[in-house]
Amino acid sequence: MAYSEKSRDIYKSEISGIRDAGIFKEERYIHAPQSADIVVEFPSGAELKKVINMCANNYLGLSSHPEVIKAAHEGLDSRGYGMSSVRFICGTQDIHRQLENKLTKFLGTEDTLLFPSCMDANAGVFEAVLTDKDVMIADRLVHASIVDGMRLCKAMQDTYKHSDMAHLEEKLQEHQDKRFRLIITDGVFSMDGDLAKLDEIVALAEKYDSMVFVDESHSSGFIGKTGRGTHEHCGVLGRIDIITTTLGKALGGASGGCVSGRRELVELCRQRARPYLFSNTVAPVIVAGAIRVLDLISQTTERRDKLEWNTKYWRSALEKAGFDLKEGDSPIVPVMLYNAKLAQDFARDLYAEGIYAVGFFFPVVPKGAARIRTQLSAAHDKSHLDTAIAAFTKVGAKYNILGKGKKEIIEMYGM
Repeated sequence: MAYSEKSRDIYKSEISGIRDAGIFKEERYIHAPQSADIVVEFPSGAELKKVINMCANNYLGLSSHPEVIKAAHEGLDSRGYGMSSVRFICGTQDIHRQLENKLTKFLGTEDTLLFPSCMDANAGVFEAVLTDKDVMIADRLVHASIVDGMRLCKAMQDTYKHSDMAHLEEKLQEHQDKRFRLIITDGVFSMDGDLAKLDEIVALAEKYDSMVFVDESHSSGFIGKTGRGTHEHCGVLGRIDIITTTLGKALGGASGGCVSGRRELVELCRQRARPYLFSNTVAPVIVAGAIRVLDLISQTTERRDKLEWNTKYWRSALEKAGFDLKEGDSPIVPVMLYNAKLAQDFARDLYAEGIYAVGFFFPVVPKGAARIRTQLSAAHDKSHLDTAIAAFTKVGAKYNILGKGKKEIIEMYGM
């Protein structure tokens, strides 16, 4: 047979090497709805344990909101379980267009097109709107799904140093011979939690006749005064050409994504984007829940405001405890540990203390940049945060990293 014992042994050896290095990724099984408190089975077969979740993308705490669940039930009853088709054949219902219209209004754009996920949106958009006469100029820390989407496109690829506007301007000057220049950035960078300088990026785009693409997955619903995203926070609402975002984080936490922006660009995605043309439609139950989410967050900023308070409180407490944090204003607060095994060990000890968090290391982040990425939620109460701070401090003291910076931690544990 093609898959010989020799082949099996080679792959087993690779997996054993990952285990021996202490960086094997182990899934934890959650036996409860997504919330601030969850019930987890870890490791597999162990007794169930109630823990505080400090690493979900459930920023607004809407993943299990009763009104969202009710709307999903109603969508299931009225529109069925699934579409069994792609959009352009027989997979579009009235509620799909209703959600697209609501997203367009919320994001402040001209049109919106749903995709099965934001990863699919990022995989399809560049190939649909650019040709080999164009250039993509991306921030070097854009999300992996953006990188994958760029690889599928025939346009020239270039990058600029992270949030370095002088370097971006150099690149724009260099590529003035191209038909189109598309500047590509995350709104909130998912691993570091910092925000793109969208006001400066848009100013450069207008100066050099370029377009701007922003992935708002980690900002839609809660960044900006009314939660519309980084473009609202930076005062450039309506001046972004292409926005992609997800329904799988703050906007309900299920699945689905979209491309939103200039009408002609969205239409080209409808005509050409392969993940849209060849993937099943977002399920009606998810669409119905997402419509209710947009209604909820358009009525009040209460959840967004609570999330902002939680973020400031959490960051301040960790800094006072002596942790080395990445700077930023978003609910993503990375606790830097630099060593991959240390990040894994730290996460396991946190779990023993009743705190659910995960170690991040290469290839998710660069080598030597391992961390615990904490994420705040409006579902967290102050009591959750105080308990988690105490646990982090206890584990930090165990590994003697409190008050230590990058150089000292690397000297102790290596990279």
